[in-house]
Amino acid sequence: MDFGDILSQWGEQQSQRAQKEAQKKRSQQVSHKRANARTKEEREGNVALTAEEEMERDAKKTVNPMELWLRRYGVTDKDKEAEEFFERTKMESREYLRTMPAEARIDLHGLTRDEAWSRLESFVTDCIARGLKKILIVHGKGNHSHGSDPVLGQVVRTFIERHEHLGSSGHPSHAQGGTGATWVIIK
Repeated sequence: MDFGDILSQWGEQQSQRAQKEAQKKRSQQVSHKRANARTKEEREGNVALTAEEEMERDAKKTVNPMELWLRRYGVTDKDKEAEEFFERTKMESREYLRTMPAEARIDLHGLTRDEAWSRLESFVTDCIARGLKKILIVHGKGNHSHGSDPVLGQVVRTFIERHEHLGSSGHPSHAQGGTGATWVIIK
């Protein structure tokens, strides 16, 4: 084998390789997709969308106008609002406070003036702390008092007049003690 034969053999091999590569190129299919087209996984939703794609998808959606209004402004329960308003105004109404039952009660029967005063102070302080609106003070009619006026009745009236958190007062019906008891509204 001389040098000419080696060159011809090498040339044949080169031409065979060139033919094989040309066949490979012809056999490969050309994709007709756009350069940024989504893959099969992206189309099926297995891959997260880009922000622009999400915005486009959201822009194509239509929303029921009623649903949009409810999302924006919400729903108000008018019955609940009316009930809350009634409760607030009810507590401000003097007539309601006068007719409502007493929420707490203290009985001062058999106490001296000083004892009654100190018990009233602690009782009223406790009622204010608990947020009560109306209390009943039972002091008796003074059947066992010496003199014309009942002692504890006068102590209770003086205490109510001097205490800054006590407001309107009066006597309950005869069945609840009559003049032997005094109801007081706490401010």
